[in-house]
Amino acid sequence: MVRAAYMLRSTLSSLAVAALLLGGCSYDKPTDAGTQGMNAAADDAAADAKANPTIDNPNVASDTEAANPNAPVMTFAESQFDFGDIQPDSKVRHTFKFTNTGKSPLLIADATASCGCTTPSWTKDAIAPGASGEMEVQFDSRGKQGLISKQVSVRANTQPSITTIYIKGNVLTK
Repeated sequence: MVRAAYMLRSTLSSLAVAALLLGGCSYDKPTDAGTQGMNAAADDAAADAKANPTIDNPNVASDTEAANPNAPVMTFAESQFDFGDIQPDSKVRHTFKFTNTGKSPLLIADATASCGCTTPSWTKDAIAPGASGEMEVQFDSRGKQGLISKQVSVRANTQPSITTIYIKGNVLTK
């Protein structure tokens, strides 16, 4: 019984301290100093990340770093494909064709779809400047119905490193 009373008193004390701490802040209309204080840490972190790109943050470049003019460029013939009407419980495929319009070999590291029902596969070899490659996207309509819109993010040694392509369609009812 004494232990239960102690735990209750401890919990109430903790809640009172939390209420005092939270009660001291005004969330309705922050003052200039409050806004500055709240954003200062985030601003410092962003400035540090921009000035010091790392392996964990490779897409952030410093202001003094110029874009690589010799980087590969992935140029898709089309960035979106509409399957139109799709039969239920079927698999449909579309092949997106692209060309390396840059000045160095293009390497695709990965391609990820926005949904498990969409599966990308791609050219694994380096694509020389001026050469072409393919990204096949398969959509499985099993368990789906109505309008669909999916995206595939392609990560490569390009600038920017992510290129996105899209598929859409209308899965008919059984």
